[in-house]
Amino acid sequence: MMTNPTGRLTQGQFSFLPDLTDAEISMQIDYGLGKGYAWSIEYTDDPHPRNTYWEMYGNPMFDLKDAAGVLMELNACRKTFPGHYIRLMAFDSTRGVESIAMSFIVNRPPVEPGFALTRQEVNGRTIRYTVHSYATDAPEAERYGNR
Repeated sequence: MMTNPTGRLTQGQFSFLPDLTDAEISMQIDYGLGKGYAWSIEYTDDPHPRNTYWEMYGNPMFDLKDAAGVLMELNACRKTFPGHYIRLMAFDSTRGVESIAMSFIVNRPPVEPGFALTRQEVNGRTIRYTVHSYATDAPEAERYGNR
């Protein structure tokens, strides 16, 4: 049974939906700002599900109160890394810790190479599975062409 017929990376909120427009992204940012969340932008060319530490673009935007400022930074990141995955993350500090309240992808490379699932049978009836990202077959910074 195929659970992801599009073959797209499905991490974070809205990942099974079509790409959000800038207007829809702006509405989500406004929602988070209304809740008191601080936004940050991250990017990567290695979208492996266990790669939770993407590169941060700029500093977290703790002091911004308008979605236009976040969108300005997002567009600068898109211009710098047009062929990378880019996500927005909202942090909730109301409980005294920085925990992620929202996270969603806002930019994707033109072609998403996908993943391979490798099955390995070991002692007894034990089976181990490994997920391999095809993107990592090329060296870093060459994974999506010269972008």
